[in-house]
Amino acid sequence: MKAIVTVLSLVFGVLLNTLEAEAQCDPSVYTEACIPQLADGFNFVKSYEVNGEGGAKDKIEYSYVFAKGTQYFLNICAEGSETDGIVVSLYDSNRKKVGTSFANGNFNRGIIYPCNATGIYYITFTFEGSQSHCGGAVLGFKR
Repeated sequence: MKAIVTVLSLVFGVLLNTLEAEAQCDPSVYTEACIPQLADGFNFVKSYEVNGEGGAKDKIEYSYVFAKGTQYFLNICAEGSETDGIVVSLYDSNRKKVGTSFANGNFNRGIIYPCNATGIYYITFTFEGSQSHCGGAVLGFKR
């Protein structure tokens, strides 16, 4: 009986710790902080929450219709001044990668993409050595 109580206590303890770790991620804090960091001349379009649920999710994907002749800027915000290993990649409607914030071993805070074909584009967030798996991003445009 004592062994069963001990095992149940351990299981509940692990579950509570997992729920607590997930609850600590508040992507809205990062999306709000990201809006004023858009590059000069870019207008805010949309924000994206990046919650990897403490490492349970390895990829988060969104889609957005981009218009030809428009330049887009995707900016990542995470804890601290860096990206915390969050990588944003952009794919065209054929799922061909057209941009990424991780290049030559460096994490960049975002990407600028000059759109030359109107269509649905896919925005994916992945985690390369991220500690918190939590952040936010914003999309801006200019013509």
